[in-house]
Amino acid sequence: MSGSSIIGVDVGGTFTDLFFYDQDRAQFRTAKVPSQRGNEAEGFLLGLKVLGQISNFGAIVHGTTVGTNALLERKGARIGLITTAGFRDVLEMRRRDRPHTWGLWGDFVPVVDRDMRLEVDERVLADGSIRTAVDPAEIQAQARKLLAAGAEALAIVFINAYANPANERAALAAARAVWPNDDVVASSEILPEIREFERTSTTALNAYLQPLVGRYLGRLQDALSGEGFKGQFHIVQSNGGVMSTAMARKFPVRTALSGPAAGVIAAGAIARAAGFDNVITGDLGGTSFDVSLIAGGQASLAAQTTIDFGLVIRTPMIEITTIGAGGGSIAHVDRGGLLQVGPESAGSVPGPVSYGAGNDRPTLTDANVVLGRINAERPIGGKLARLDVEAAKAAILRHVGDPLGLDAMAAAEAIVRIANARMAGAIRLVSIERGHDPGNFAIMPFGGGGALHAGALLREVGLKLALVPRFPGITSALGCVIADLRHDQVQTVNLMLEGLDATRLDQRMIAEGKAAHAVVASAGVQVDRIDVIYELDMHYVGQTHTIGVTLPVTFGDTTTGIDAGMIRQAFEASYQAQFSRKLPGIPVKIVTLRTAAIGRRPHFDLAALAPSADASIDKAKLEDRNVWFDGAWHRTSIWSRLELPVGAVISGPAILEQGDATTVVEPGLVARVDALGNIIIERQSA
Repeated sequence: MSGSSIIGVDVGGTFTDLFFYDQDRAQFRTAKVPSQRGNEAEGFLLGLKVLGQISNFGAIVHGTTVGTNALLERKGARIGLITTAGFRDVLEMRRRDRPHTWGLWGDFVPVVDRDMRLEVDERVLADGSIRTAVDPAEIQAQARKLLAAGAEALAIVFINAYANPANERAALAAARAVWPNDDVVASSEILPEIREFERTSTTALNAYLQPLVGRYLGRLQDALSGEGFKGQFHIVQSNGGVMSTAMARKFPVRTALSGPAAGVIAAGAIARAAGFDNVITGDLGGTSFDVSLIAGGQASLAAQTTIDFGLVIRTPMIEITTIGAGGGSIAHVDRGGLLQVGPESAGSVPGPVSYGAGNDRPTLTDANVVLGRINAERPIGGKLARLDVEAAKAAILRHVGDPLGLDAMAAAEAIVRIANARMAGAIRLVSIERGHDPGNFAIMPFGGGGALHAGALLREVGLKLALVPRFPGITSALGCVIADLRHDQVQTVNLMLEGLDATRLDQRMIAEGKAAHAVVASAGVQVDRIDVIYELDMHYVGQTHTIGVTLPVTFGDTTTGIDAGMIRQAFEASYQAQFSRKLPGIPVKIVTLRTAAIGRRPHFDLAALAPSADASIDKAKLEDRNVWFDGAWHRTSIWSRLELPVGAVISGPAILEQGDATTVVEPGLVARVDALGNIIIERQSA
């Protein structure tokens, strides 16, 4: 144990996963402990103590779902909004979307109640000129009203504040003079970008999360200090980078997909090290299946995402598609007589029927237990001594088998097949529907349940192969250790490319680059270098949507070397790649400047995860037992996955067990262990 150690901690709904790495000794350890829902800090500390003396740790990087869960469950703070007169209903007007494609039904409740959205007399025009200055006394009067109504946090969003933030800044100063805490934010701090709904939504959601995330991080920091921890404590962002806890408290909206993003970062690193540039990640946890596509070794970043209907966050995030199909997803027969799996979940409490904690409705995990694919005598995570197979079988028969006229085994297999079909649909969504051939991609399953379904997804979607990482259930925690530092900034510029004053744009880029660089440099984390990347959102005049154009320039103290010709060439190349054509003769507009500073962390050598020299087939073989595949029992070999040596080849049917996950090799498939300890599953050659 030493100051060179770094620990990645991923707190999920069911388990808290930890990955410890001593950089000086190139040694690692893993841990998986039950999460404490409602008191996540307790499970966090329990996991750290399993790994050693907390006071000796050098750094802790945390991937959290606190913000995600608060948004999905609508359990954020009661907040107030002060906005320009006439704009209090922007959150409800949205983008003319609706929760259900067919039929005019459904509703939407904003995170800010209408009586908590107050207006003031101020106005900034689109060109940045101030028509009506803000009155600080009016701001303070409205802030006091919101406090009296029970507001915990305050969001200030003025029309056109992206063009000139002066009124917002004055309002912010006035509000802070009467507000009892630090949870006051303005849109020009959070998202100084054109488009009122996205800016209002992102700012409001940031305020909605600020008290909750702030309290959570405060409890963690106090608990760590109480254990004598004096190292660095950082948080994974939704863009796959790492930020300080101070930044996380200020911008909690950037943690909305923190845990899943860490998993994608780890998956990309593992795939590249194993020689695969094209992978589709499949993170199967207790409640959801998260899918992301990595092409050419790069994860896709989206400028905005929708966490739930109407909850739009505009900040750079790794593109992740989520469906409600996890181990705890409940199987049921709907009113039309069709078998459904999810999206309702038993969660971690009470959990699957086989957990014996009070749930009587069957889940995907229960189906895998009944089919013999999950070993009831050696459940992962150490949460339970054994699983109740008979209770799971009875629940499946009662809720699925009897209504469909199936016996328990056929019903359990049907549940797994329906879940596989839903997961396959999510994979097709991020691949085929975006122009990618799944046959050119490997599937990388992780999370507690991903490797149970890898073979089925490989065959159902027509993927090239499955690449199962060394520790599937700890992959997101590993991603916390691997992730670089990152800080993103955005600023609307609204410049025409024709007649562009390149010097003016260049100076703005230098200023933005220096500011982003300073944030990363001040984080106090060892990095090899800091890269600054510039991107412009651009479009042809008359178009509504923009495309992102990465500029081939290098950050410098005096100039980036841009010119209008370079920008046009980069725009046309990006437009051609996306739409297979250009539109000559139509003027081009630069809408937004995006700047990202990335602190490259020291290289993590994944060879540290490779099997030990004394691993052997003889040590790895545990037993043979019957497992249900394709309507019948098959005699199946059971292996201790971590004891398998490099080069080992296992023909299906086989099950590879380890403390954090179970890998199923179905009949007709073959698994082999690569040099890094990954399991590569492919179709058996004829």
